[in-house]
Amino acid sequence: MNRTISFARLVAMVVKEFTQMRRDRLTFAMMIGVPLIQLMLFGYAINLDPKGLPTAVISADNSPFSRSLIRAMESSGYFRVIEVLPGEVAGERVLRNGTVQFVVNIPEGFGRDLMRGSKPAVLLEADATDPGATGNALAAMQTIMRTAVNRDLGGPLAHLAATDAPFELRIQRRYNPEGITQYNIVPGLIGVILTMTMVIMTALAVTRERERGTMENLLAMPVRPVEVLVGKILPYILVGYVQVAFVLVAARLLFAVPMEGSLWLLSGVLILFIACNLGVGVTFSTVARNQLQAMQMAIFFFLPSLLLSGFMFPFHGMPHWAQALGEILPLTHFLRIVRGILLKGNGWGEIAPEVWPLVAFLMVALLVALRRYRQTLD
Repeated sequence: MNRTISFARLVAMVVKEFTQMRRDRLTFAMMIGVPLIQLMLFGYAINLDPKGLPTAVISADNSPFSRSLIRAMESSGYFRVIEVLPGEVAGERVLRNGTVQFVVNIPEGFGRDLMRGSKPAVLLEADATDPGATGNALAAMQTIMRTAVNRDLGGPLAHLAATDAPFELRIQRRYNPEGITQYNIVPGLIGVILTMTMVIMTALAVTRERERGTMENLLAMPVRPVEVLVGKILPYILVGYVQVAFVLVAARLLFAVPMEGSLWLLSGVLILFIACNLGVGVTFSTVARNQLQAMQMAIFFFLPSLLLSGFMFPFHGMPHWAQALGEILPLTHFLRIVRGILLKGNGWGEIAPEVWPLVAFLMVALLVALRRYRQTLD
């Protein structure tokens, strides 16, 4: 046996490998696509210092001082006023449903009391379910306090500008006042674990049948495509509930995560979210030619879900194009639902706007899976 290394044989093996990569277009696309997606997401979409956070204003004062305060907050870059509210009830509503990150409440007579030197109080309420989204903005408010109205404090009011702050800022960190990171991460893990396991397990379902040669048995049976797909989905729904029960028990016993809302409501939404991920997995299994390709597709779906959903990085801190992509993903809406139910005690009225996107996503995923399903071996 010739033990010497032949350069010609080595070149032939290298050419063979490149030929196989060229023929396996999905694997080749993964090798190029995954690094490109990571570069784009980490380079442009991920922001550890979120700015432009949606803010609502409740102002019972129309003085130049209140307007200067709002302008100073927007000029800092951390706050973006998107709504002016009539009262505290409306402010409570937008905080609970996650429409805004902050609510600024300027009391009546703010300008009058400020000129008198009585240091009126301004209330800043923050949705602190994600401490990373609010920390820098709240820290910036200390600087804003000292400079916001100084331009208006001239003439006989100049002595007020020399003080540390001519008004008092009261901050309320709602739903997570201690800023405990586990309160945000652990409920989100429910969605992440379900996305990872449900998509991967079902992505291998049909391709496993094809590779093991048992697809012929399914095709010979008097079973409709919808019955095959639903039959493959239902067992995994039970598996998903077991996973969620394990996470919830651990969240309560190990991390003391508050559970303010209805677990029955969460259980109802879980069916929909699990079905969304199973629909994606089954769709991948009908497209992939083998289990390797099915696994690659699942990873290709999971990576953007993890980065663009608001699990790892503040959602409102991402660029608008990244937020638009994130709104397509079911994990984004489920994270808002599960955190809202557990941390805020949200009911159906608050989570309903996040439910219909899950329904729409599920319908599209199942429709694509049914159209891709083949009752022949071709």
